Amino acid sequence: MSLFSGAGIGCYGFAQRKFECIATSEIDPRRLEIQKHNRKCRYPSGYIGGDLVAAETKDRIRQELLFWQRHHGVDQPDVLVATPPCQGMSVANHKKGNELARNSLVVESIRLTGEFRPRFFVFENVRAFFNILCTDLDGVNRPAREAIELNLGGAYNILYRVLNFKDCGGKSSRTRTLVIGVRKDLPEVTPLDILPDRRKEKTLREVIGDFPRLRTMGEIDSRDIYHNFRPYAPHMTAWIERIREGESAFDNAEPKRRPHRVINGNIVFNANKNGDKYTRCFWDRPGACVHTRNDILSSQATIHPEDDRVFSVRELMRLMTIPNSFRWSSISEAELNRLPPEEKKKFLKREEFAIRRSIGEAVPTAVFAQIARKIDAYLEQPPMGRKAALQIMANGRLADAGRLRKFVSENRAKHSYAELSRIVEAANAKKAEHAAYYTRQDICYTIVKDLPPAERYPSALRILEPAAGTGSFLPLLIEKYKSVPRVEIDVVDIDPDAVAMLKLLARKLKAPRNVRINFRSADFLLTAPPSGPGDRYDIAVGNPPFGKIARGGLLAAYKRDMRNNRTSNLFSFFLEKTIRCADTVALIVPKSFLSAPEFNDTRAFVAQHAVRKIADYGEKAFEGVKIETISVMVDTRESAASNEVILESHIDNRKRRKPQEYICARDFPYWLIYRNEFFDRISSRLEFGVFTAHRDRQITKKITKPAGKIRVLKARNIADNTIVDIPEYDSYVDECKSLSIAKHMNQPAAVLVPNLTYNPRACFLPPGAIVDGSVAVLIPKPGTRVTRSHLNYYSSDEFAEFYRVARNCGSRSLNIDSNSVFFFGLARNRDDGRRGTNIE
Repeated sequence: MSLFSGAGIGCYGFAQRKFECIATSEIDPRRLEIQKHNRKCRYPSGYIGGDLVAAETKDRIRQELLFWQRHHGVDQPDVLVATPPCQGMSVANHKKGNELARNSLVVESIRLTGEFRPRFFVFENVRAFFNILCTDLDGVNRPAREAIELNLGGAYNILYRVLNFKDCGGKSSRTRTLVIGVRKDLPEVTPLDILPDRRKEKTLREVIGDFPRLRTMGEIDSRDIYHNFRPYAPHMTAWIERIREGESAFDNAEPKRRPHRVINGNIVFNANKNGDKYTRCFWDRPGACVHTRNDILSSQATIHPEDDRVFSVRELMRLMTIPNSFRWSSISEAELNRLPPEEKKKFLKREEFAIRRSIGEAVPTAVFAQIARKIDAYLEQPPMGRKAALQIMANGRLADAGRLRKFVSENRAKHSYAELSRIVEAANAKKAEHAAYYTRQDICYTIVKDLPPAERYPSALRILEPAAGTGSFLPLLIEKYKSVPRVEIDVVDIDPDAVAMLKLLARKLKAPRNVRINFRSADFLLTAPPSGPGDRYDIAVGNPPFGKIARGGLLAAYKRDMRNNRTSNLFSFFLEKTIRCADTVALIVPKSFLSAPEFNDTRAFVAQHAVRKIADYGEKAFEGVKIETISVMVDTRESAASNEVILESHIDNRKRRKPQEYICARDFPYWLIYRNEFFDRISSRLEFGVFTAHRDRQITKKITKPAGKIRVLKARNIADNTIVDIPEYDSYVDECKSLSIAKHMNQPAAVLVPNLTYNPRACFLPPGAIVDGSVAVLIPKPGTRVTRSHLNYYSSDEFAEFYRVARNCGSRSLNIDSNSVFFFGLARNRDDGRRGTNIE
């Protein structure tokens, strides 16, 4: 899909890669006609004219997508391209009209991208695009970058980059902003993989030096109607005929040769507002930016290096990498070139100005062609997945370290760094022992993109990856900080074989000279802490192991100086230690960190600092691993006071900003990253902390049987205020004195709630029955009276929604424990304002 597509010049690069255009939207009918000349869309209905702000125009685009969905099996567009007009943003137009009204076109691009959910999107605009103010979808005025991030950052990994297109395939200087989005459900691809490659710039002589000279005003090349000398007022020749390359007509020594007007017999000199007006270009430098008014001498750097004229249309096409196959008219070039001279002039008089403006507002075709090629390559052959890596490992019998090293050495050219890392991870015989799992590049990008910018480190930067594994973060760290004069990266891993393999893999990276990677085989948790400020790292980033350590002596060593001594989980130790030795810490950790009682002290320690970002990946981060994960980014130099946290969710594809004191409020037993106004409204009506919870994990199938003296209730037996009998599901035991649940037997006030569910319901514990671990027993605290009306509320849609927020929208971390039982509250008595009383 192409929005604000102009004459379709940039998108022609997608056509060269055989992409089909579902719909192209352009308000100027003449430019839309040019797209038709190039057969951009398969169906006539795909050419959609009109203002994109209008509902009718958007509806026509929706109908076209619906047609492709019905007749061609297209679920979503592969790519959406938007180049909204830059009035109100560019230097040339910064005083024209209502900026916010024009910049609503940026918001329409955001709106339709969010609605159509293309796999990739590409926005292109002027250099100042990031900071222009626009009225966002919620009516709030925001900078464009913030609006894009707020509305699309939840579903997409996004790259914001200011580029000069002459450095990446264009053949004239053109500094522009590219915004590239990659949907987060596309594994192993980041916006950096789609970014055009850096290429050597071309000089003007190299690009157009082979064209015939045009020295006579009005001259048209007999073989090419689009290579012509565009006429101008003859008296202006004196202004430019003597200037040399790089000089302006304003530099002429003779006053009469400077741009002027004669008013009532007096010479009035023209104002030189821009330094490159009436300027002759250099042959042996890159071509200047092609502007919309490339037809006049007085525009910016429009004069040919040798001839006294502006550049011809064909020269401009070459500078903007527009292929000769691109058509400006329904009449073929062969037919145009056969026209008599006067007919050619009439054609140019009618068409040339519109062609030139279209060129001046376009994206160089070659730039979008590069992007199209990279997207096409990914869609045709996605990067290797986990299953493919396992298959290669099995087929090659690469478990032997020597064979694996040989394979990596021989296949560095064939496979990407990520693919080689996957194979190495699949072959890691110590994977389970060290809880080592490969981290996908798209997940790494989600973290690295929000690390401090390179500009923060004007001289040097120290980075730590404390559990490096296959070094998944290295490619993105090197790319992000390539402009820092000196970058030192310490990669540490407990497994010496992994470090040896990582050294081999790192050769694939071809790190620039400013980057030095230090490989260390060591147990990071036993390394000495920094002895002074100079020993601290600027950044610590990684995916530490999640496993628990059971060995007494080693566990005691790990716990030394740790705030949380109640856990034996390795990630907690890594998180604490990196916070003590680095200014910015970004680690992937289990989602249970947010709420489990085991990590109460860890959360308290982390919350002393500024938590900059939390990304919730759910179960999507690690293929084949059934564990929910998040990443946490902490600025250890700043306090939590007045700090805002970026909350990026792969669960609901939304991005939010919330005060740290709001999501880490001490009113609740743990962090609530999805807390919202609805949650607060329900909270205001409930009394919390009125129950304690108990679950008996001793009862298993080994000790139960189909019949017996004491009924064992399970989750499916629990309904709204009642017990359900289920044939061939119910189970029994003959005695329960040895079970911990026995102490709650025959307690009529005990409440039963299914564990691990977002379909809460409750009933009282019936006499003569107990429950297994699939049911939590809630025991009212002294002075609390619970009624059936209370229990009815737990099965309501309202409480189910509230409970989902209270459980951080988890899918596995749902055990009812001493923290989460807090949220089974009792309704406030409307008469006296008290809570925890009878609501009947």
